[in-house]
Amino acid sequence: MRKARNFFFFLLSILWLPACGQKTFDEKMESLYRNTVPVIQADKLKDKLTKEGVYILDTRAPEEFGVSHIAGAHLIDFDNFKISMVREIPKDAEVVVYCSVGYRSERIGEELLAAGYQHVSNLYGGIFNWKNQGNTIINKNNLPTDSVHTYNKNWSQWLYNGIKVYE
Repeated sequence: MRKARNFFFFLLSILWLPACGQKTFDEKMESLYRNTVPVIQADKLKDKLTKEGVYILDTRAPEEFGVSHIAGAHLIDFDNFKISMVREIPKDAEVVVYCSVGYRSERIGEELLAAGYQHVSNLYGGIFNWKNQGNTIINKNNLPTDSVHTYNKNWSQWLYNGIKVYE
C-alpha cells in the first residue's frame, strides 16, 4: 500500500511539474504586451524591408543598438524619447518599432499612435524573436553579427539563437 501511494505521488508530481515550469516565449510575450499597438511578425517585416518608405525604429539603449540591430533601423532610445525625434517621418508612413522583446517598443508605439501616426506596428518578440528565427542583424560597423544585447542575464533566457551580451 505504501509503495502504491508513493508511486501515485511520484506520477502526480511528474504531471504537475510542467505547470510549475518556465513560461514559453509566447506566454512571456502575452504577459508583457498591453495589445495597444498592432504587432507584426518577423517574416512579414522581412518582406517589408525590401520596400521603400518603411521606417524601422529601434527603441533600445545606445549600448544595445551598438551590439546589434536590424539593418536600416534608426535608434530612438526609449529613455530619452521625445516625439520631436521622429518629426521627419510622415504621419501616414509605415513605422515598425522594436526593442529586445517588444515591451519598450510598445510604449513608444503608443506615443506614436497618440501623436497621429497612422500605420505603427510593434515587432513581435523584438530583436530576440527576429534573431531566434534566423534573421540577419548587424553591428555598429554594419557587419553581420550573431551577438545580441540581452539587457541582463535574466532576459537572456529568451534569446535562443545568438550570442548573448548583457554587460
